[in-house]
Amino acid sequence: METPLVALDPDDPAYRLVTLTHRDADCDGVLALLHTVTDKDRHAGDLTPHLMSRREDGTWAITYRLRADHRASYQLYPFRGEAPGTTRPDWLRVLDRALPDPHDTEPRLPARGGRHPSSVLSLPGAPAQPYVARREDVPRGRTLARTVAGRRVDVHLPAGHDPGRGPYPVAVLLDGEMWGEVLSVGDTLDNLTADGEIPPTVALLVHTLGPERPDDLSCNPAFVDLLADRLLPWAAAEFGASTDPAATVIAGQSAGGLTAAYAAYRRPERFGNALSQSGSFWWPDETEFDEGSEWLTRRFAAEERRPARFWIEVGLQEWMLLSQNRHLRDVLTARGYDLSYREFNGGHDYACWRGGLADGLAELLRRPAG
Repeated sequence: METPLVALDPDDPAYRLVTLTHRDADCDGVLALLHTVTDKDRHAGDLTPHLMSRREDGTWAITYRLRADHRASYQLYPFRGEAPGTTRPDWLRVLDRALPDPHDTEPRLPARGGRHPSSVLSLPGAPAQPYVARREDVPRGRTLARTVAGRRVDVHLPAGHDPGRGPYPVAVLLDGEMWGEVLSVGDTLDNLTADGEIPPTVALLVHTLGPERPDDLSCNPAFVDLLADRLLPWAAAEFGASTDPAATVIAGQSAGGLTAAYAAYRRPERFGNALSQSGSFWWPDETEFDEGSEWLTRRFAAEERRPARFWIEVGLQEWMLLSQNRHLRDVLTARGYDLSYREFNGGHDYACWRGGLADGLAELLRRPAG
């Protein structure tokens, strides 16, 4: 039986009743991990709403009422004995062992660090993602592994790339090891290029998921200056990448989304376009910084407008980020910035971000600044 099972909500056509099922006679219970939705209750200390019930036929099942435009990755966690706890160590053990739905129908979302892939639920009204999957009928680019200033960078070059034919627009993607090695973003870039949604573009996939991440991606001027003064000139010399800020995009998610916006704030003469997905604009915690939280938003409000434009999105399920992203939206709008802003019905989830990244790159790279 293919799952999830999706039915109209008889009380409201804007919603769907989504049933996940699992057959496992050897377990004592099954926990459903619906990305961000389950996390919210885990943070509140109660996973009970996500424990499946056992039916008379022996299968386990749970039904969620979700708006018809919801998208989320999800997994199932069969367990023996007591249900898992909600502490961070408990949760990490769950994430290490959770499994995809064996009867899912959509292509799965790969994972890194030895974890299992996730199944993906996309309800009928979820935003289309036409550029994510690999297509065999488009010209293929190539990806090279390089090290710049001690940093690992994977460079995706468009099909037919010739440095002498530049300058090429350039996209700097933070968390590059996720986008390149796991999610194969080169396929997305090739699809966008083949369809004329973006011009042939040099993409710099900067690895930022290592131990330096908390320092690099916390409005760190040294890190942004390294990208601006070392990485971009190197890409221009090696691959014919543009030095025009209007043809340069920096993109990131979560702390990377914060850093993308910060790069446009600190170095707009190099980063003329910032693509932020689920940006951690709460940064820093009030206890960590004398000036309090939402530091970057307050800088944009107080200082002169930078010559930069922004593409920002956040998920409606991201209870820890939604209000801060809306606050930044309001500040940028009030200051007259060129801003594209949207909210998707999903969570802190690559299943959503991979489509949003394609949309944001298309918006920023195909439309002239101004």
